Amino acid sequence: MQDTELATSSPAPLASSAVLRETMVERQIRTFDVTDAGVLARMRAVPRELFVDPNLATLAYSDACLTVTGAQPRELTAPLILARLLKEARLCEGERVMVVAGASGYAAALIAGLVGSVVSLDDDAILSAKAQANFSALGLNNVKTLTAPLALGAPDEAPFDLILVDGVSQGAFEALFKQLSADGRLVAIVANQAGARVGKATLFQSADGHVSARVLFDASAGALASFAKPREFVF
Repeated sequence: MQDTELATSSPAPLASSAVLRETMVERQIRTFDVTDAGVLARMRAVPRELFVDPNLATLAYSDACLTVTGAQPRELTAPLILARLLKEARLCEGERVMVVAGASGYAAALIAGLVGSVVSLDDDAILSAKAQANFSALGLNNVKTLTAPLALGAPDEAPFDLILVDGVSQGAFEALFKQLSADGRLVAIVANQAGARVGKATLFQSADGHVSARVLFDASAGALASFAKPREFVF
């Protein structure tokens, strides 16, 4: 397991960032039924301002909707939603994890201190490069970035004990389910309509190839078009 403290050479863009992170944890995350000690420790340790555009650094710990610049702007999942997803994912030491739509790498950086290894997958090469730079700046050597279509996942890196899809989608995860370990999990926010920003946070559990689903809570995040279901023909 990676130590929950980051490398001593890590940059500190905001002098008060540790205070802001503590305030975020106490006023936002704990109030949203996040009690997992490991997740809370990572939320306190990882400087979110590093993962947003510099002009938004002062808003990094607010509940405002923030985007990060890539080939196209990408909306970042709010910290309280992400923390709750990680709590429900039940992260364990030594696990192999993939974050799909990893963007600038914040979710992967949080997870990296709690598991064995992490793959941060994105279809935007600019965001992947930003994520890799952020991981290097924080001394996270158990995370790697990949640039590939989101819906395809990373079959060459499989199997994964956990896959986190970081955004709202219609839930066409067939290729990702095949990349889970025998008892792996996939956590995502699923909506009925393409392009929706609100859906149901859902835990998918694999059991020897059979996948069951359990709805966890209502959630909002940026929309992901990559997992849209085919349109049904209407007579």
